[in-house]
Formats: sequence, structure tokens, C-alpha cells
Amino acid sequence: MEQSGLRIAVDFDGTIVEHKYPAIGKEMLFAFETLKQLQKKGHTLILWTYRIGEDLEAAVEYCKENGVEFYAVNANHPEEQWTPEIPRKLDVDLFIDDRNVGGFLGWSEIWQRLHPESGPLDYQLKNPDAHKNFPNESNSGGFWKKLFS
Repeated sequence: MEQSGLRIAVDFDGTIVEHKYPAIGKEMLFAFETLKQLQKKGHTLILWTYRIGEDLEAAVEYCKENGVEFYAVNANHPEEQWTPEIPRKLDVDLFIDDRNVGGFLGWSEIWQRLHPESGPLDYQLKNPDAHKNFPNESNSGGFWKKLFS
């Protein structure tokens, strides 16, 4: 699978859905819409999550039901078999994770930073409260602006 875009690792709990592990939380605002658009732009998406076994299968199925199939899951390539002897390090350009320095930016902000030329996506709100506790450019001047000022 040759892609022209970035290789992006995406966390599940707290990033695609709200934290409710081992249950699956509500979808984060704009998560699936943004992921689908990133794939349309040619980015390779890899699900990179703490989940294993049945909990992982449930997360993968949830994403499929919402229109997102990942190139690989907890691996660099679909055929890669992880064993405890092999370090789990991904060869990606970018990680989208709620545990980034500064917290999760929100899917709208991620889209704008990766594709400012495209303008905002026309999102349909499914869970409007999902991002209310995360820092972004619209509250208090923005984390990055404060960090690098």
C-alpha cells in the first residue's frame, strides 16, 4: 500500500473515543469525520492503542462500524506479528494521542494544522461535549502560542 501522505499513529481511548476503558466511550467530537478525510488525503492511519485481545477487537470493530479501517493495528504493517521479544516502536511521521504534551488538540484543530489549505471540514456534531476539557487555540490564547512566546 503506497501512500503519498504521512504515516499517522492514532490512539483510541481519549482520542477517538472518550476514556471509558475497558468499555468504549462516546465518540470524540469530529473523530471519524476527520479520520476519513485524512485517509482521503492519502495519509496512512495506524491504530496504536494499549488495548489487546477482545478489547482491541472491539475497538477495531467500532472503528469499522464508523467507516474507518486502519492500515495496521499496533504494528507498522498488517502482516507484522508482535512478540514480547520485538520492541513495539512504530515508524510513523506523527502520533495523534490525548497524552501529547499540552493534551489533545481536538480533531478540528488537528485537521487545520495538517491541511490548512483545505479550510475547515463541514462536520456533523455527534457528541458536542467531547472536547470541552481539552486545550486548543480558541481558549486562553492557545497552548502553543503560550509555550513559544
